[in-house]
Amino acid sequence: MQPHQLNPAIEPQFNAVTDYILNHLGSNVPLVERIGHYIVSGGGKRIRPLLVLLSANACGYKGEQHVPLAAIIEFIHTATLLHDDVVDNSELRRGNATANAKWGNAPSVLVGDFLYSRSFQLMVEIGRMEIMQVISNATTVIAEGEVLQLLNQRNPDTTEESYMQVILGKTAMLFEAATEVGAILADASDAEREAMRLYGRHLGIAFQIVDDLMDYLSDSATMGKNVGDDLAEGKATLPLIHAMRVGTDEERKLIRRAIREGGLDDLQPVMDVVQRTGAIDYTRQQAQAELDKAVQALEALPASSFRDTLVTLTEQALGRTS
Repeated sequence: MQPHQLNPAIEPQFNAVTDYILNHLGSNVPLVERIGHYIVSGGGKRIRPLLVLLSANACGYKGEQHVPLAAIIEFIHTATLLHDDVVDNSELRRGNATANAKWGNAPSVLVGDFLYSRSFQLMVEIGRMEIMQVISNATTVIAEGEVLQLLNQRNPDTTEESYMQVILGKTAMLFEAATEVGAILADASDAEREAMRLYGRHLGIAFQIVDDLMDYLSDSATMGKNVGDDLAEGKATLPLIHAMRVGTDEERKLIRRAIREGGLDDLQPVMDVVQRTGAIDYTRQQAQAELDKAVQALEALPASSFRDTLVTLTEQALGRTS
């Protein structure tokens, strides 16, 4: 079951977001529209726009502006995907060729810029300064997170603290913005707004930890990207950081070399070390701790089917790693 199907009340709203997205990809430049439609229609659970809808509903919103607001969040996310794939030289996303693999780096970057600009055009139409403030701040932090990740690339001395700083910026910040702006739109109390912000932050951190864990557990068909992509790019993610911390000198040297050199020559030996050192369980536990914090934050909200769905999303987050 797709996440938006967990609550019958949310499904028509989610479908309205999809329609809104497709209706606002228009451009006088055909290539912009073609690439935009390609990546937006390329699959994915659209968890971020769903979070806007759920947070607004959980805080009692009764209007219709949560639909364009959810689309705005998805446009921003799509822009980051286009840029990320260029930076990472990725060739596969969600099981399909990336836009940069099909059309080249320059068009991908420029269409990403178009989607950022379109999202701010639509924000102006909503006309809520607080919402613009949260989203503009989020896009700044996201960019900083991506730069920090680039600086950490091929650096085997990356600490767990630095890793968490990266994923807070590059992933969790947009989750946090999605849930917070839903609460703002609903004119929620300060306590409810803070609850939704924290829920989004902790869910987003867990989401990225799980994604990084999948690089050492899964296969291309399940992940929608190539196995070992993170290692090939020299990314010291949490499984590797823990394995280096508790492994033998020989295991530590192997992982450090693999991170510095990139590529996939050491993929299987590294995966073996990750398994032997308990890094899989440790990483899963860290994700679960974040999910527990997300659920705890929801206690500030009134009981509703929408709050229940937000809890269910946390319960499903670790499902891919079992």
